[in-house]
Amino acid sequence: MSPASSSDIPEPMAAEHLPRIAVFSGANATVQNSEPLITSDAARRKYGLPPRRNPDGTPPRHDIVRPQRLAAPVTVYIEAYSAHPLERDASDLYAPPDGYVTPAGDFVAGRMSEADVPVYAVTIGPDDGLFALPYMARTRDGGAWEQEGIEPLSPGTESRQTFYPDASRIFEEIDRFGLDEKGGNNMLGSKARYDFVRAAPSGGYTSGLPASQRTDLDVTDRGDDIAPEVRGGDFFGYRPYHLAHAPAMATLARLTNVVQSTLDRGDYEGAMWLEDSASVEDTAYWLNLLIDTTIPFSCNASQRPHGALANDGDRNLVDSVAYVRSRIWADAEGRDAIGVVLVQDEQIFAARDAQKADARPGGFVATGGHGGIVGTIGAPGDPMLTYRPAKAHTSRSAVNLRRLPDATVGVRASGSGSAPVDVSVKDASGMLLESAIPKVTIAKYARYGMDDFSDSAAMQVEILARIEKNLESFPLAGFVLEGMAPFGIGNESETAALEEAVLRGMPVVCVNRGNAEGMVGGGPGPAFISGSNLTATKARLLLMACLMRFGALPPAADPSAPTAEEWQRIQERVRDYQQIFDTH
Repeated sequence: MSPASSSDIPEPMAAEHLPRIAVFSGANATVQNSEPLITSDAARRKYGLPPRRNPDGTPPRHDIVRPQRLAAPVTVYIEAYSAHPLERDASDLYAPPDGYVTPAGDFVAGRMSEADVPVYAVTIGPDDGLFALPYMARTRDGGAWEQEGIEPLSPGTESRQTFYPDASRIFEEIDRFGLDEKGGNNMLGSKARYDFVRAAPSGGYTSGLPASQRTDLDVTDRGDDIAPEVRGGDFFGYRPYHLAHAPAMATLARLTNVVQSTLDRGDYEGAMWLEDSASVEDTAYWLNLLIDTTIPFSCNASQRPHGALANDGDRNLVDSVAYVRSRIWADAEGRDAIGVVLVQDEQIFAARDAQKADARPGGFVATGGHGGIVGTIGAPGDPMLTYRPAKAHTSRSAVNLRRLPDATVGVRASGSGSAPVDVSVKDASGMLLESAIPKVTIAKYARYGMDDFSDSAAMQVEILARIEKNLESFPLAGFVLEGMAPFGIGNESETAALEEAVLRGMPVVCVNRGNAEGMVGGGPGPAFISGSNLTATKARLLLMACLMRFGALPPAADPSAPTAEEWQRIQERVRDYQQIFDTH
């Protein structure tokens, strides 16, 4: 297929004709994080506080400025020719300045001496947006802010958050301060309209927030009060580091429901998901499998916080909007043919194949050895595709939310074996139940890993303990074996322990160790699922979705002595799983 491009993007467009994009906030999102707010030297001088010092003890060359709003109009005098070192060199091309400022600080219309400084006089105010200004805030005891908290390692009640509650402020700052190749700004606002949705956000309102105090830009839940939110339950940030929280299994159901119900409104021409760079690959693939949509869906991350030197996240956001507008994702009927993608560092990754390899801009790679980077975007030119993924996704996924049953069958402990139990998957409105999210554990093969020379499953105490815990607490459960490359098999005792899991109702997927390029073959046997060229983490997510679609494997009455008929029933169900793994 010949590459597609977006050279026919219409610009400019009237606001009412701009596409509307839903921007979802995910957990631990560096792309929605900032560096700590540190009290400026201007404030320290004003209030008699110790000045800042460089590590070598010298004073810093410049004060700290952060984007902030003016409360009232003010007239400022801007030194002419100070925006670039060579402006004065071309001063004959410029209109004359508005006047001059004398050494005494007075503004005069005409130059009185060579010491007078040519200036532009301008009145700026609250309606002009954000300005880079000294950060004047202090702690409640009058001291200077030096980190997120009142003191190092302060508890949550004594600490500020660096993560934004949604992406609206980030978008505003990019529009205000980000520049395109022609020197213009408004790189996001000129391309689309946005609704900002807090699906599993990184920052939260621990004191609550009345709707009347909302100042964010065009947030979809603007009309509702926000009740006090709990760190680690309602929002998930990793900074301050000692207060870090990761989302639990239930969060996966919540974010799925928020995304699906938002897109079901039919108001959007595109969607964006923002998350931390280490985990965005997982959520991107989950959304690719679970969300039933025909609009383009792009994910973004950042290796460095917003506002930090050489931050890459801002550009990734702009490129995602360009991807949505490009329509390179559309099939002949105008539906998305690519699935969820990760737009990162001027590359477009298929969600199935994206993986973080290093903590630096450009640190993402394509896994599996058969493509993964479906296009390029950004500075090299217009968005362009190199191929279209063949795997099922979003509206075409056999395990998306629409195709999951309302209920399925799991297993619970019963005597020495397992017994089937009913498991509700969706509520009456068709949304995913938090209790339905399956527990899938990754077991990893290691050479020289057996305790002794026997083949006994008994030495695999971790696997066996997890089997028992699953039967107690997780009726939908399974395992992924990250085995040797390229066969996806483990040692004999691992195989024996995982075979016991299969006989007790828990499917097992075999994948290659690490980022392998080969396809997994038959694995240890016909009762196991071949994970194709998926990484273990991606295979885990697909197995979770399959468990909700097909339920547990039919357990053997006596796992220590399964009958031929029981093995046949297990293998028949495994074939259902295998068909999904072969096509997703």
